[in-house]
Amino acid sequence: MSQLKTMQDEHLAIWLPRLGANKGPRFLQIADALQAAVADGSLRPGDRLPPQRQLAAQLDVDLTTVTRGYDEARRRNLLEGRGARGTYVAAPKVELNAILDLSMNTPPPPDGVDFDDMLKQGLSQVLMRADNELLMTYHLGGGSDSDRKAGAAWLAPMFGHLDAGQVVVCPGAQAAIAALILALTEPGDVILTEPASYPGLRAAATQFGRHIIAVPADKHGMLPEMLEQACRQHKPGLVYLNPTLQNPTAVTMPERRRKELASIAQRCNVRIVEDDPYWLLADAPPPPVATFAPEHVVYISTLSKCLTPGLRVAFVLIRDPVERERFLVALRAFALMVAPLTAALATQWILDGSAHTLMEGVRKEARLRHRMARDILAGRYSGSGDGLHVWLELPAYWNSSQLARAADMEGIAVTPAEAFATGSVAVNAIRISLGSIKDRGRLQAGLQRLSHLLARRPESFSAVVV
Repeated sequence: MSQLKTMQDEHLAIWLPRLGANKGPRFLQIADALQAAVADGSLRPGDRLPPQRQLAAQLDVDLTTVTRGYDEARRRNLLEGRGARGTYVAAPKVELNAILDLSMNTPPPPDGVDFDDMLKQGLSQVLMRADNELLMTYHLGGGSDSDRKAGAAWLAPMFGHLDAGQVVVCPGAQAAIAALILALTEPGDVILTEPASYPGLRAAATQFGRHIIAVPADKHGMLPEMLEQACRQHKPGLVYLNPTLQNPTAVTMPERRRKELASIAQRCNVRIVEDDPYWLLADAPPPPVATFAPEHVVYISTLSKCLTPGLRVAFVLIRDPVERERFLVALRAFALMVAPLTAALATQWILDGSAHTLMEGVRKEARLRHRMARDILAGRYSGSGDGLHVWLELPAYWNSSQLARAADMEGIAVTPAEAFATGSVAVNAIRISLGSIKDRGRLQAGLQRLSHLLARRPESFSAVVV
């Protein structure tokens, strides 16, 4: 026993700090000594540290000083507690996502919202109030009555009071788009959209043998006269629009343009799929196109962009009962239902106000990040100040695919214009997503590195890399 104690004392002496009055707070001196010992290998992952009282006696300081020192070392990811077994040197954290990802449109984590607690509370309420057997069985009708009512409540800011029976609950917007293509078009049909559009539309259309044709657009979105001409020429099965904070251009279509496009849909008797994931994040957006031609527009609103991608829930407003049934049949062919537990959680959050709290936090954080992007990308930023992304037109000496490759070599992921092109690439630009990097400081670093890259010509970049 005495031999073991001697070995422990010797190990302790390896990193024991020499506290000095002029070296700063003593608790920081303890944390700094631990950090230095881990860095030089004197302390290794898995080494057990002395109890705090023992170390306090050894250093002739009070217990609080040692406690604060250990807490600071934990904050630096140097130590980990293992309950009654004591405190140990932590294994180094492996950075699994070293790249700064500005390519994925996800909601940023909001300050002041305890998401973990919200998740625990929401699931607790679901499990307490719901029939557990119903949470683990099939739901074939496009959502339970409660889920549809929650969907109607979610859509109320856009449409006011809705008949919940017209709302279908889907496992995400991509599934809804695919099912609408199957339900409302035939193989070989044309789908009209803008020159730069959501890649998931093209992916689904290609798989199902439909053809995408781009309709020219201006700074306000799809041109009405060109849509009418394309409708008469191609007899499309569908028109796809993403009119609010459009992906990727971030354009919000003004109300007048929405009315004009709705009028054309009525005149040409064509269905519009209005995919509107960002409406609730926008600052005073116009009414949806579906409000101007309710019988000719199917409206999609997903929770993935306003709340969290983990909620694979989207609400689809289809007013025509025949089309609604055809849509449900098509949906069941590849996505039988929303996972009932996920749907129940979404319903719980919408009805108890948690969804609104989380969404407002996302909106606030997104605006902060847009201000950051505006400051760092001064002279290039052309966003509207809200939403999840910026469409950045490039200087003539870069093209978008070249810039994306160069950014990747610098540890930054962005999405080039080619990824969104529905025809020939109409604009030389990249999409920058502001929510996928959790830490605001890392986002700032990524934007700064991107800004520096944009200022350099490809020739100078190549010379440095080689």
